[in-house]
Amino acid sequence: PRTADLHHEVELVVAIGSGGRDVPVASALDHVFAYAVGVDLTRRDLQAEAKRLARPWDVAKGFDQSAPISVLVPAARCGHPAAGAISLEVCGEPRQSGDLADMIWSVAEIIAELSGLFELKPGDLVFTGTPEGVAALVPGDRVHCSIEGIAALSFGITA
Repeated sequence: PRTADLHHEVELVVAIGSGGRDVPVASALDHVFAYAVGVDLTRRDLQAEAKRLARPWDVAKGFDQSAPISVLVPAARCGHPAAGAISLEVCGEPRQSGDLADMIWSVAEIIAELSGLFELKPGDLVFTGTPEGVAALVPGDRVHCSIEGIAALSFGITA
């Protein structure tokens, strides 16, 4: 609602199993329960307005159904993926394609950094970043995304 410029960002999602503060990189993966594929939806017009006014981006990033995710796949089943294809299609047309190996920060580094800023709790979901190709969605679009060895997710955009 209240946007004319909704964008998609496919991401690896990390589900925290055991929380903590100031988690060292060396033990950070011990805190992971599961992984999923997710889409971070952003209302870019509201984000641009918030930037212009030097306000928080909350309404641009956190809204009803703004972060659909697939089923959670336990790390005990899929391991801790450091590589694998990540992709997103809209109406069958490729939009985003990359590899987890190209992430700027590893999952362990992300957990360590976040735990220095916030106390992580079991059940927290961490979206990790997106490959190039972010673009707009419109009502009627069908989105399909996947991460090799993790999961796939499909959903539609309605008005």
